[in-house]
Amino acid sequence: MTRLIVALLLSLVAISPASALSPVTPTPDVPAATAASPAISTVAEDGSDERIGRRLQGIFGELPAFADVEVAVNEGVVTLTGTVPADDDIDRAEGIAGRVAGVVTVENRLERDVSIDGGAAVGGLAERVAEFTRLLPLLGLALAVWLGISLLGYLIAGIGALWQRLAPNSFLAELIASAIRFVFVVGGLVVALDIVGATALLGAVLGGAGLAGIALGFAMRDTIENYVASLMLSLRQPFRANDHVVIDGSEGRVIRLTSRATVLMTLDGNHLRIPNANVFKATILNYTRNPKRRFDFLLGIDADDDPEVARCVGRDALAALPFVLAEPPPEARTEEVGDSNIVLKFLGWIDQQDSDWFKAKSGAIAAVKSALEDAGFALPEPIYRLRFDARTTPLPFEQVEHGEVRSAGKPKKKPDSKAVSPEPEDVRPNREIAEMVADERRTAPAEQERDLLDEGRPVE
Repeated sequence: MTRLIVALLLSLVAISPASALSPVTPTPDVPAATAASPAISTVAEDGSDERIGRRLQGIFGELPAFADVEVAVNEGVVTLTGTVPADDDIDRAEGIAGRVAGVVTVENRLERDVSIDGGAAVGGLAERVAEFTRLLPLLGLALAVWLGISLLGYLIAGIGALWQRLAPNSFLAELIASAIRFVFVVGGLVVALDIVGATALLGAVLGGAGLAGIALGFAMRDTIENYVASLMLSLRQPFRANDHVVIDGSEGRVIRLTSRATVLMTLDGNHLRIPNANVFKATILNYTRNPKRRFDFLLGIDADDDPEVARCVGRDALAALPFVLAEPPPEARTEEVGDSNIVLKFLGWIDQQDSDWFKAKSGAIAAVKSALEDAGFALPEPIYRLRFDARTTPLPFEQVEHGEVRSAGKPKKKPDSKAVSPEPEDVRPNREIAEMVADERRTAPAEQERDLLDEGRPVE
């Protein structure tokens, strides 16, 4: 009896440690790979292919995008076939199938339905039309806000009297009004896009507009430069209407200053348009600003004559002319000594309001020349030295000495000054071009409105 009890105790001791130390093996029904991934169903799955297929068919049946998806399961491998409306739905279906407990892997054979009768395109279009229909009230509100803000900007910009009073000229007033209209239109667009929630679109549009503005700025550099030059000229007022000016060699009288060009009438009656960008950078000579203008000319006397006496004679002749001003007084200078003569320079001043510059200069040249000749001064012609070679037949010395050698033609006769009694020189200024300019400004009121010349502003 004692031996039987001991044997039972020993057998119990041998069995208990083995069972206590034995490791816990995982349940064969649940794969170890799926322990880390979350499962869709909270119910314990047994991994059977039929149950996985029913589960996936039920899930895809609740989603309209997967109505045409077919599911096949074999040994835990899920095969998906059929069509879906979009490419994103293909990856979405594979993700759903992979999360079902018991699925080993997914064979994704889904394709996007691109057929018209399949309903993908028509359904997407119908959905977008429905979404646009729902958005119509909000779009109407945004459009109304944009139009209201833009209309307010146009009303403010249309207060012409205010901007004409604040701006120095009509061109700048129009520029201010245009800037106000632009700011209100763009501001209203920003508010409208913010209402419909399209601020991202606004950023893209403004970014594209900025790049387009830079490109257009380089492409229209000359136009922009000309526009800015027009603005600066309208502020500076470098000349008045009907001023006699020379702009980079182009001479004429100013008709008007427009937003693009300066219009001149040349001294032969033609219109000349100079871009304002060139006018702004050019050297401008204005003959009208100072009514006093000086003329000068050169006359030569014989090298043996006394230049000081000739200067006094010529200066006195200039001073005796009625159109030459006494202040500043006329002058006479010795300019240079040439090979056969001494060159004198005579200068005199006139008042352009009473005398024409070209006529006065012509009359002064004739008066000084006559005074020098009457005083016994010779105005020599150039002397040339000729060399004859052996092939030239020499002329008899007597013919050369007595001046009998003549060029082809008849002997030259001196004019008889007594035969013609010259009338007093008329040096009154010619008003033809000035009157043409004045008539054009009077007969073109539309052009006059766009003229940037302002008689009320000081001239630079």
